[in-house]
Amino acid sequence: MSKPVRILSFNLPHKTLREVMFDHDLASLGDAYTNFVYSLALSNQGGKPVGKKVKGEILAEAMKKAGLRNQLPSKMTRHTIADTAEALIVYAWLKDQMTVAESVNILAKAQDPVKGFCNLLSTMAARIKFF
Repeated sequence: MSKPVRILSFNLPHKTLREVMFDHDLASLGDAYTNFVYSLALSNQGGKPVGKKVKGEILAEAMKKAGLRNQLPSKMTRHTIADTAEALIVYAWLKDQMTVAESVNILAKAQDPVKGFCNLLSTMAARIKFF
């Protein structure tokens, strides 16, 4: 099976995980992507199509449980922490470190969304390599 071709007209020049997590443009795209993979996971769990948005508190708690919250400034809102998670999630996909199918499977295996996103974020953070 051949690898899908990505057509990106932009560069991803990030040199650190922190740069990724504070990229507002990535967070914006990541919001849509995160809701998409979450909806697919819920659809698989329920056996029918579902469209859901991930609550910010789920992503913020998952960042904490994944050990990524400690890489962020202490005075951040849950919303901003959720944005950093969304940036990381879409960055891993854009950099071919995690497929949509892998993301959906990780989320669908967990009974609790916080645990699912914790597993997803931990896996992604471990896979992303910076030079």
